[in-house]
Amino acid sequence: MNPFEEQKKKQERIDASMKSINCLIAVGSGKGGVGKSTVSANLALSLAKEGYRVGLADADVYGPSIPTLFNIDKADVMVTEKDGQELMLPIEKFGIKLMSIGFMVDENAPLMWRGPMASNALTQMLSETLWGELDFLILDMPPGTGDIQLTLIQSFHPHGSIFVCTPQQLAVADVRRAINMFDNENIKVPVMGLVENMSYFTPSDMPDKKYYIFGQDGGKKLAQELNIDFLGEIPISQSVSECNDNGNPIAMLFDYTEAKAFMQLANKVVEKSKTIK
Repeated sequence: MNPFEEQKKKQERIDASMKSINCLIAVGSGKGGVGKSTVSANLALSLAKEGYRVGLADADVYGPSIPTLFNIDKADVMVTEKDGQELMLPIEKFGIKLMSIGFMVDENAPLMWRGPMASNALTQMLSETLWGELDFLILDMPPGTGDIQLTLIQSFHPHGSIFVCTPQQLAVADVRRAINMFDNENIKVPVMGLVENMSYFTPSDMPDKKYYIFGQDGGKKLAQELNIDFLGEIPISQSVSECNDNGNPIAMLFDYTEAKAFMQLANKVVEKSKTIK
C-alpha cells in the first residue's frame, strides 16, 4: 500500500470512529495555565447534568489534567473487540465518558515525544476508543498553535471550537493567535465563542463584591474585536482549586456561583451547537 492509500485508509478509520458523535467541540487556548482543562471538565459535567450524553477526551498530551481533575490517576483502561478491531473502553465517572493519555503513562514520567509521535498517539487514542453514541464530545486541546493541534483539527474536523483565556493582555494576545488559526481559510473550524476564566474574585463574606485581580474585560474586548460570541466569565475562587485537587469538579456542586457560571456556559454551547450543524 502506497503512502497516499495508507493515509486514506487511516482517515476512513478516524471518520468511522466519529460517526456516533453528534457534536465534537475542541476547547483551546493560546497558552497554558489559563484553566482550559478546568473549563473543559466543568463544561462536560454541566452538559451531562442537563441530560446529554457526553464524553471528555484529554488531548493535552504534555500536561494531561483530566486524571487529576476526576481523581482517577490509577485507572486501568480495558479493551474490547468490535467488528474485528480492538477498542479501548472509556472510563466512566459522574455520568460522562473519559479518556486521557494520562491513563496510559506513568504520572511521574515525562512524555519525551516529538510532535509526530505525540500526534500519532493522540490520533490513536481518540479513534480507537469506543465512545458509543454521544451528543457531545469535548476535546481538551493542547495549548498553542503547533503541529499537534493542526493534526487533530485536520484529522477529526471538530464541529466547533471554544477558547479560554484570562483577562491579562498577555493571555489575550496568545489566544488571539489561536483563534485566528482555527479561523484560517485552510482549517475553518467554527469558533463558538470565548470564555474568560479567573475573571474576578468574590470573597465568600462579601458576595456582592468583585475584585478584578488580573484586569477587567480583556476577553470581552477581544471577542468584540474578532466579532465572536463572548460566552461568559468564570470567577476565580479557592473552591474551584480545592475541587480540582479533590477530583470533584465544581460543577458537581449545584449551589456554588462557579457551578452556575459553568451551567450558563453549557446552555450557551447547546444553543450555539444548533447553529453549526
